[in-house]
Amino acid sequence: MYYPKQPLKTAQNQETTKSSFADQLKQTLQSQVSFSHHAKVRLQQHGISLSDHQLQKLNDGVASAREKGSKESLMLMKDLAFVVSVKNNKVITAMKQDSMENQIVTNIDSALIL
Repeated sequence: MYYPKQPLKTAQNQETTKSSFADQLKQTLQSQVSFSHHAKVRLQQHGISLSDHQLQKLNDGVASAREKGSKESLMLMKDLAFVVSVKNNKVITAMKQDSMENQIVTNIDSALIL
């Protein structure tokens, strides 16, 4: 009888699998934007709820800003505006653009129109 040789799983192979999974999990978590308490309160105050499509656009915007080296970004999406900490993947504040008249946005290094 012939038995094909199967490679033995070594500790090194198992460790590589674990680190690959950990890296993938970390990358997935980093790619999803989160909202600060302040941003959640602002969304609720203004009656803003984001669709899955809008969240995806926001995530894509954060990824684009990260690629360009941004740290803090103003992101404009139709009638909404978000100030996002790109390095932390976190929306710092959110507002409707019609309530932005005479408002100054400071401490940003980029702006994206989504």
